[in-house]
Amino acid sequence: MTAAVEIYTRPGCGYCSAARSLLTRKKATFTEFDVAKNPSWREEMNDRAGEGSTFPQIWIGSTHIGGCDELYALDREGRLDTMLESVKAVS
Repeated sequence: MTAAVEIYTRPGCGYCSAARSLLTRKKATFTEFDVAKNPSWREEMNDRAGEGSTFPQIWIGSTHIGGCDELYALDREGRLDTMLESVKAVS
């Protein structure tokens, strides 16, 4: 079973920091895959999100959110809290 929220990151990525910050403010528990710590995670991310994907790549449950901009867009639309609550209820 996959974690409720998963995020693939790389060091020095401002978008990765912003996405982690929003998830932390939302008190979302997430699993971070830092590709500097395990290079095979980059290949795994590309397999899941598509070759040439940028950082970060985020999943909430089985839904691929995309990157930081998409995560913040969900929050502005008022949909992020609902998504996070739905995966919290399943965990």
